[in-house]
Amino acid sequence: MGSYQSYWQKNLRLILICLFIWFIVSFGFGLLLVEPLNNFSLGGYKLGFWFAQQGSIYTFVGLIFWYSSRMNKLDKEHGVGEE
Repeated sequence: MGSYQSYWQKNLRLILICLFIWFIVSFGFGLLLVEPLNNFSLGGYKLGFWFAQQGSIYTFVGLIFWYSSRMNKLDKEHGVGEE
């Protein structure tokens, strides 16, 4: 039972980390900090605009791959999926 609880605690921690990072990038960089970030440019676009339009999407896709790799490692660590 302890292994089950440990597995889900670690899983929920990964989910919360992903949600926190995505929130910071999409809401923080894309809305709250857009004016200060617009003083910089990326690929000819203002950085605040870029985060609002593309940055949060790229971050989300990157988080999917990161979460998947961490969950594969966690599954192996706890023997999930082995028969």
